[in-house]
Amino acid sequence: MSSETNIQRGFANEEFEKRTLRAQEIMHKYELDGILLTTPQNIRYFTGYDSQFWESPTRPWFIIVPLSGMPIAIVPEIGESEFKKTWLEEIKTWPSPRPEDEGISLLKSNLEDLKKTFGQIGLELGSEMAIRMPVRDLLKLKEIVSTNLVDGSEAIWNMRMIKTNEEINKIKFICSIVSDAYIALPSTLSIGNTEREAVNKLKIDILKRGADNVPFMPGISGQGGVTQIVCGPTNRIINDGDVLFIDTGSTFDGYFCDFDRNYAFGKVTSEVEKVYEVLWQATEVGIKTAIPGATTNDVFDAMNKVIQEGGAIGNNVGRLGHGLGLHLTEPPSHRSGDKTVIKENMVLTIEPAMEYAPGKIIVHEENIVIKKEGAELITKRAPKEIPVIK
Repeated sequence: MSSETNIQRGFANEEFEKRTLRAQEIMHKYELDGILLTTPQNIRYFTGYDSQFWESPTRPWFIIVPLSGMPIAIVPEIGESEFKKTWLEEIKTWPSPRPEDEGISLLKSNLEDLKKTFGQIGLELGSEMAIRMPVRDLLKLKEIVSTNLVDGSEAIWNMRMIKTNEEINKIKFICSIVSDAYIALPSTLSIGNTEREAVNKLKIDILKRGADNVPFMPGISGQGGVTQIVCGPTNRIINDGDVLFIDTGSTFDGYFCDFDRNYAFGKVTSEVEKVYEVLWQATEVGIKTAIPGATTNDVFDAMNKVIQEGGAIGNNVGRLGHGLGLHLTEPPSHRSGDKTVIKENMVLTIEPAMEYAPGKIIVHEENIVIKKEGAELITKRAPKEIPVIK
């Protein structure tokens, strides 16, 4: 069943060289002498390195991307042998765990060695970023280095929001796998299944088709719609008249898809049918609006108009889509007031949501890549009418 033969894992060294050169152009714009990276996704973006040791918070890992030249790895000794398989040439280590000096003195000396053109180094301190080192060590680092440590998150996201063709191919691949699994799911379900059984069937199928992991899969059911979209599944039994909502962020080679599907069981009310159609139409409008030069606010307004005219009484999601890549959710956000300009090779979700009765919500989501001529749908479009499972 696996489709994995269609796509290669990993990236050529030239891909990382191109990413680094582009990052250095952006660093000039933001007047940064370097960026210090600590999180798995940012380290993987510049090096290709991945490890299940990310699950352990004991050891920090550091990558310095200088204003010129190759990135430098400063990592625990336990990771040295695998880091030598990456494209990096300069790999420095310390014996870890060592809480009294968890790489900080080594990190300080390497930061001080950077050429001081602007006098500041960017860190993962801002929106939708997190720094993966003890706060105590970060505060100490700020005290002992002579260069200003500043928020570099905007620069980092400007590097990562525009995907390379190689990245896009991986996202397309995982979207195709999951689309096929969603299409196949109804034939395996029936009234009387639990939420957990339904989710596990989908998860197993996605993995059999070639996905690496399914780290995100909320599954929620309820009479005529669901009350929330962030928790579940539970052992709740799916009954006649229920709507089952399943969302997934599945991955291939580190890259996420993120889209959902809704299924009705037994009787489906005219209200559910109408709301589903409204959201389907809002998605169409969102896809057509997401063109190079438009803003994320434009996309939000276009979808929100359809939703409001369709009878929405609320929406507690706060946005109607977002970026996608090595994270399940990335900037930008389709939200009111967000003026991010949509550019070619962004990968985005289109995600209208609608509360149509007190405590009842339905959400619809597709994934797109922005091309010169407009948005290209990379998920297989949900049916125009909600699928009904008897």
